Amino acid sequence: MSISLTLDRLHSQAKQNRWLWLFSIFCRLALAAGFIPSGIVKIMDERFASGLSVNHPMGHYLEALHHTGYYYTYIGVVQVTAAILLLIPRTVTLGAFLYFPIILNICILTYAVRFDGSLFTAPLMTLANLYLICWNYEKWKYVLPFNRLPVSDAATENRRMSNKFPTLFFAGVFAAVVICVVGIPSLYSVKPRNTLPQCIKQFKDTNRTRAGENFCNCIHTSGEPLGKCLNEYNNAPDDTIRIP
Repeated sequence: MSISLTLDRLHSQAKQNRWLWLFSIFCRLALAAGFIPSGIVKIMDERFASGLSVNHPMGHYLEALHHTGYYYTYIGVVQVTAAILLLIPRTVTLGAFLYFPIILNICILTYAVRFDGSLFTAPLMTLANLYLICWNYEKWKYVLPFNRLPVSDAATENRRMSNKFPTLFFAGVFAAVVICVVGIPSLYSVKPRNTLPQCIKQFKDTNRTRAGENFCNCIHTSGEPLGKCLNEYNNAPDDTIRIP
């Protein structure tokens, strides 16, 4: 069986499941709710995450972005536009493709600067966006090289929806949530955290308290780049053990 026919069959089966249809609606609403507030903040020319210190690696980026003039406003307009398109059934596909490069950029940026604020929400939103793109596969599949335009437009509608619960699919969703919430953040043994006290707290009861405190001051007090602070932390010695 060709790749095209296999994908068509899997997609057709998915579209006939009521639970997967409801999940697509949930993804649309959740993604729209994620972009509308942040987009409006940019349109109003306010700095996003204004409570985050400018010295924080993400704060560096957001502060610089805030000073880019109409480019900053443009990003906000695109975010709100993508969110609105997701809410309208006829424009979901366009909204999903407009949304994807933005959320993918946010996801990569989050991990690059180890930002706690979106460390697990950004990858989950990226996965939800990919789900919507796959859900609307029939609307864009002909851009793929292995698909050809149909000779006749066979009607595939009016099929009865299945109420069978897709246990395997939602088990995968649950696993993805666990990995994003617990697994991925634990990959980083050292993070700048959002504030100086939170940063120092992660080194409590370890043998790296002095090196950790210097790392946190390097980030939150001096405002040095994350890479430089990490290098200094990695090269710093462990705490001296005092023998009574």
